[in-house]
Amino acid sequence: MAANRIRVAKDKAELVKSLVASKDTTAPFQTYVEVMVFAAALGVKYKKRLPLDVISKDLSPLRQDYFTSSFTLLINLLAITETENIKIIGDDNVADEQRIHIFEEYANAGLDIIQNELRGAVDYSERLLLILNLEKDQPKKPEVEFDLRRFLS
Repeated sequence: MAANRIRVAKDKAELVKSLVASKDTTAPFQTYVEVMVFAAALGVKYKKRLPLDVISKDLSPLRQDYFTSSFTLLINLLAITETENIKIIGDDNVADEQRIHIFEEYANAGLDIIQNELRGAVDYSERLLLILNLEKDQPKKPEVEFDLRRFLS
């Protein structure tokens, strides 16, 4: 991936910071990348994208080389699924910007969900664990078969 960076909305910057452990605090995540990937997964689960209105100046955009190959794969698969176009994983700058844009909007929606769920919580780790356990206990819906033929042109 090129030099494009993953940005965080201004209204979510403090939340992202509070979710990352530091030498003085404990928190559920070790890095900002982990927070963003978790948030994007949550946004995808709820099929919710939220545009970034104002970009945070307090939290520097995350360089893509901070993302491991598995996280990069997740971003690519998310873009393919969203656009239903395999060409989105091309090396050109436009495709790269589109993939990032999709990821940012899902992550922003996920952060919005997290923000609402954590309202009034003292221990973020405990509350997130409770949310994950509740999701795990939900009955599974029958899965729709994934048809690769839709990517053929």
